[in-house]
Amino acid sequence: MENSKYLPIMIQSLKKKEQILDQIIQINQQQREELENPALDPDDFDKTFAKKAELIESLETLDNGFQELFERVRNELEGNKETYREEIHQMQDYIRRLTEKSADIQTQEARNKDLMQQKFATVRKQVKEVRKSQKVVNQYYKSMMKGSYMEPQFTDKKK
Repeated sequence: MENSKYLPIMIQSLKKKEQILDQIIQINQQQREELENPALDPDDFDKTFAKKAELIESLETLDNGFQELFERVRNELEGNKETYREEIHQMQDYIRRLTEKSADIQTQEARNKDLMQQKFATVRKQVKEVRKSQKVVNQYYKSMMKGSYMEPQFTDKKK
């Protein structure tokens, strides 16, 4: 069968997907640490987020390629299960592991989302406090400037 050459490519695609999911798990852990850090640098967080976006894009590309290959060989695999039993079993193992890792990632994402919402609430509170103190300082400055200016009380009219 000429379609049998696609099976190693499909297995390789699943391996690569597993590696990418491992990287995403590490990035999620890094994001959690960053969100728990009170001195979070927004630029560092943005870089981490950008790396993760690239990995997700790679995952989508791999998924699309795998699905395309699977559609080409589906009938052959279903018709000759015994012939390709080893490859099918190997792909099923990978898919099982990928499913577990995806569930772990979803849990991490939910946890990070909660941390991010808490972080944003804290930042908003800090911004409000800064604005409030800035307003007080401005009012104080204005009142001091008005208080230091005195209208002339006595003028000498002699020349």
